[in-house]
Amino acid sequence: MAPAEPVPPGLPVVRTVSRLPGGGAWLDRLPGLVGELGERWGLVLGEPYAGGSCSWVAPARRADGSRAVLKVGWPHPEAAGEGEALRLWDGRGAVRVYEHDTERYALLLERCAPGTGLGDADGLPAEERLVIGAGLLRGLWSAPVPPDTGLERMADVTAGWAGTAEERMDRLRPPGFDPVLVALGVRLLRELPATAGREVVVHGDANPGNVLAAEREPWLAIDAKPMVGDPLYDPWPLIEQIDAPFGHPVPRPVAAARTALVADALGEDAARLRAWAVARRVESALWTVAEQGDLEGGAAVMDQVRTLADLAGL
Repeated sequence: MAPAEPVPPGLPVVRTVSRLPGGGAWLDRLPGLVGELGERWGLVLGEPYAGGSCSWVAPARRADGSRAVLKVGWPHPEAAGEGEALRLWDGRGAVRVYEHDTERYALLLERCAPGTGLGDADGLPAEERLVIGAGLLRGLWSAPVPPDTGLERMADVTAGWAGTAEERMDRLRPPGFDPVLVALGVRLLRELPATAGREVVVHGDANPGNVLAAEREPWLAIDAKPMVGDPLYDPWPLIEQIDAPFGHPVPRPVAAARTALVADALGEDAARLRAWAVARRVESALWTVAEQGDLEGGAAVMDQVRTLADLAGL
């Protein structure tokens, strides 16, 4: 059973996907997909959640009365590996997957209740939330990586980002962007995956909004964009978005202390964690200018890159 209006026009996924090539046709098919999946998996569906820019997500009740979440994603490469990663993690630090339709990019998932995001857990100090996030990542990274996962290779993905960043820098030459720092970030995007001491299945989007309060475990990760590669790719979004260090009046000591804290909780090298932050922020700064036309915002990110590079000893 599906909601009376399964795809309200105000959903973020409607606004986002309608602007993409083929998005309108997919949105036209979406109510039928939801109805088909609900019938096949024996679901009673609630009203869709208001979040999610590239997927339709709604609470569901299964035939046995248990609670779940139905997620139907816009078909794109970042979403293709989520079900396989969840299968490999098997509930260690992430929600469990009950059903998976690869062709339709559809997942029936364990529901997190109460579902509060780690970033919204204001009763916990920032440092405690960072340690919680680090513990979840360690659980995800503990899963063995079979040779035939079919997941994207981080080295391939970040090499593509490096090429795009170079093209954007050459084409836009944005004021406030130090070419030396940009070149450093581009080099790190290419070099860090190749020099990793080990490879794991990374979450790929470990921001605090993707860590939810749950029942089976206190906290579980959702909405992975998995790759196989260097684990230290993962932690920066947690550090950046939990009581944002660069929102403090004097950000450098906060960024230094929190990157050190997370690295210690992970048993990993703080300098390498910071190097990944440099690489990811350079890519993000150029995306901000190229895709959003926000030169001021991009330049502000590059100021953060300078601090992070200094902390990393680069």
